[in-house]
Amino acid sequence: MRILLTEDDPALADLLVRACTQAGYRVDQVSDGVAADLALTTETYDALILDLGLPRMDGLHVLKRLRQRGSRLPVMILTARDAIADRVAGLDSGADDYLSKPFAVAELQARLRALVRRNQGGPASSCLSLGSLRYDTTSRQVFLGDQEIELSSREREILSSLLHKAGKVLSKQALAASISTWEASVGSNAVEVYVHRLRKKLEPAGIVIRTVRGLGYVIESSDEPSA
Repeated sequence: MRILLTEDDPALADLLVRACTQAGYRVDQVSDGVAADLALTTETYDALILDLGLPRMDGLHVLKRLRQRGSRLPVMILTARDAIADRVAGLDSGADDYLSKPFAVAELQARLRALVRRNQGGPASSCLSLGSLRYDTTSRQVFLGDQEIELSSREREILSSLLHKAGKVLSKQALAASISTWEASVGSNAVEVYVHRLRKKLEPAGIVIRTVRGLGYVIESSDEPSA
């Protein structure tokens, strides 16, 4: 999962990046509203953590422009402005949640998980399953049967993306976007490498990542009929 963090306080931004990374997210961080608006128009994210008091363009303006473009991206406002009027303004402008500073990191992580889960229309369970494969999206653990398997962070991101679309073709471009960051993009060749590594770890347990030529990849269980 990839999120955009807008925060102009360097110390707080560093804390938030580390907290979100520990929770399993890839984070792009910008420190002003103009950079945030540019990122939101050129990149794809699963959630936005938005500070209201940003330089160059206020956070509320960033949010209004986002919603005017028709985006339904989940947005959590994170700000020192804790007056009721400020909360109402943020929610009325299209925010999905509101967290005032100071805050507990654990609460931020929990609220962010809930935002992303609701946006994906996912079940209350934090697990994604296919055949003998089980992926706990909260703990980021992957199991084949009762045995945990070790995956790199990018392998987990690709597996998560495929499992969310299990049985459906996911393009190589979409997988590349899922493991890219604002600072470093990942090409299709790298996606092929990570998919190859995943196959070697999953196929002995009957989990197949099938290539659909010209379209992308689809993950399936050999115990279930193919489409």
